[in-house]
Amino acid sequence: MSDPTEPHRSNAPDTANRALLPDQETPLETRLKRMIATGGPISVADYMTLCLTDPEHGYYTNAQPIGQEGDFITAPEISQMFGEIIGIFMLSVWQQSGRPSPFHLVELGPGRGTLMRDMLRAITTDEAAARALHIHLVEISPDLRQEQQTCLADLPLPAEWHGSLKTLPDAPLFFVANEFFDCLPVHQWIVTGEAVHERVVGLDKEGALAFGVGPIRAYHARSDQAAPEKGAILEKSPASEAIMADIAGRLALRGGAGLFIDYGYVDAGFGDTLQALKAHGHADPLALPGKQDLTAHVNFSALADCARAELAKAEGSANPLTVPDPVTQGTFLLNLGLLERAGQLGTSKSHREQEAIQSAVERLAGPDQMGNLFKTMAILPQAVTIPPFSVG
Repeated sequence: MSDPTEPHRSNAPDTANRALLPDQETPLETRLKRMIATGGPISVADYMTLCLTDPEHGYYTNAQPIGQEGDFITAPEISQMFGEIIGIFMLSVWQQSGRPSPFHLVELGPGRGTLMRDMLRAITTDEAAARALHIHLVEISPDLRQEQQTCLADLPLPAEWHGSLKTLPDAPLFFVANEFFDCLPVHQWIVTGEAVHERVVGLDKEGALAFGVGPIRAYHARSDQAAPEKGAILEKSPASEAIMADIAGRLALRGGAGLFIDYGYVDAGFGDTLQALKAHGHADPLALPGKQDLTAHVNFSALADCARAELAKAEGSANPLTVPDPVTQGTFLLNLGLLERAGQLGTSKSHREQEAIQSAVERLAGPDQMGNLFKTMAILPQAVTIPPFSVG
């Protein structure tokens, strides 16, 4: 869930990171080695799942990863403008959707609560929306839940925390997810010639964790993909697709909308995007299991296809929805008034403060910063028309 612009992640193993910590072995690493020695190599997806969400030693169940003191900074921590613009977008969607009450606003993976707080600042400018609001935060980390509760404590709005989507109300829901899907596990396959094999995590001759080649797997390339070359890495995230299908199914049945922002790609391709981040720097994904963030780039083509397939099952529904083509974060923010909001914030500010605001604009929307690398996808009612999403 980290910002790959500080700096852009490399996929090459960082041996220097291990050299700095030669005697450290995390409790989860000890258990992983024992597990692999007994039962054999595990998939990359299983490795990610254990490293991030193991109840006892997982990164998100034990760490406070976000902010200057953590391992990464997300867009809401860069500037309030990010959350305010998303709030204006969600308010407009709610208004054009018939103003259902309650206004169930759901955030997946809410971080420290900063994005929700900034969204609410914008949404509550509409008195009817403020009266109808009911907040839902889906979070598995006990530490982050506590931070979210502290961040939102002074807001006089009903709020509920959920460990999964299962306990969300059976009603129109308005989903927001920023840097949520990138931390869901991916399976990796490696092309060895005529066959495609699962990429696995096993042990090398010295007993250290190492990537390896596992069983043959079936892989069907998209019709718009070229054939992968030998040595190519292919990725797929069944966990991400299952959650997107769940969301789309709920929206088709009960109404609502969804906005999903993450770093990733739209044009399907090949490559190893598994990355690790520790103390705002890149690290070896196999180092310090449970003590550093693991992510993979999000395949927005796959998520959009998944959502569209789910909506197609509900054709003729009372809540007709559409999935416009994803756009870049820069396009999304600039179309919704990022520059205008920056101008408002800069009024009567010092020169130094104005420079900081401009720096935030560049980081959020600049093509060489987060503007192009991050993508924005929406599921919208067909009656809703809000730039930059085209209807179709």
